[in-house]
Amino acid sequence: MITAWIAGVVALGGLIAFVVHASKRKPVELKGAVIQKDTDPRKELPIAEVEVTASEEVAAEPSKTESSKFFNLSLPKEIRDLANLGPSLAVAKSDSSGFFSFLLPTEKRRGRPIVLRFRHPEYQPLDLNEYIGDNLYIARMVPIVRPTRPQHEGPETVVANVLVRYSTKATTAVNVGSAVKTFEVANKGNVRCNGQPPCSPDGKWKAATGSTTLDAGEGNEFRNPRASCIAGPCPFTQIDSTNFPEGSRKISVTARNWSDTATFLIEAEVFHSMGSDVISNSYPVIFGPALNFTVPASAEGVSVQAELNGTAIIFPLGPKLFLSWADCNIRVNKDQTNVYRCELKPGYRFR
Repeated sequence: MITAWIAGVVALGGLIAFVVHASKRKPVELKGAVIQKDTDPRKELPIAEVEVTASEEVAAEPSKTESSKFFNLSLPKEIRDLANLGPSLAVAKSDSSGFFSFLLPTEKRRGRPIVLRFRHPEYQPLDLNEYIGDNLYIARMVPIVRPTRPQHEGPETVVANVLVRYSTKATTAVNVGSAVKTFEVANKGNVRCNGQPPCSPDGKWKAATGSTTLDAGEGNEFRNPRASCIAGPCPFTQIDSTNFPEGSRKISVTARNWSDTATFLIEAEVFHSMGSDVISNSYPVIFGPALNFTVPASAEGVSVQAELNGTAIIFPLGPKLFLSWADCNIRVNKDQTNVYRCELKPGYRFR
């Protein structure tokens, strides 16, 4: 009886330990990227807005084969999903860089089989049989209709010396002069303080204080402010305090004098801030019939300068990304950098 009771306690303790361990287990995060499949790695572009689903039911036949491709494409998306989808564990969508991630339930352990399903209306559906772990899962999707370049009759226009131009806002501070002001601190020397402030620093002589303020004016700021005694018994004076905030419109100073009347000077350079456009140039990277370039988030007025059959022309892209000689698209990175890709139209070629 006692032995059975001890065995029960041990079993209960083991169960409690297992439950506590399971409750502390961290969920597994799966990370990956979705890109367009191509034999040229430079053309494997990221794909955004891909629906990624994780399921425990392993697909009996991956959608990579020709038969499954035909089957998947011949049915509506809703029926295709019901045909080979088990209960989903997690769902995510790829961002502009193709990145996706999701957390699996805590009870799903590493090493267990899982199927990752990728769906996008412009790409063939893709199912990947994988295992739960810390791998980086890369999905290469095939476009449903690969773009083909129609044959062009007649001579082609040569596009050369392509340059990207854009502007960014910049603030420039211009030195517009200086401001100067003098002020006196009147006092009579050799008068005992007798504990009636203000006094000299050693408390011996009666002192006087004075202050003044400088204003740079609307839209201006002071730089390099300074204050000093310039006349009178300067050895018996001191600058008590200064209020010189960096880049401030107003500055002030307070001085002390414990001898005869002394004169003080406050001076600073005056700067005026002006906004301006800074024009930047960059060279795109050309792969085959397409050029690629990036611009910062603050870029404005993006345009492409190119020579067409030897004639240099500037082509503003505008919000519709229109070029007479190329089709362009844009995507935005997490840091708001804009990534452009422009592919030549029929009848044009890069030199």
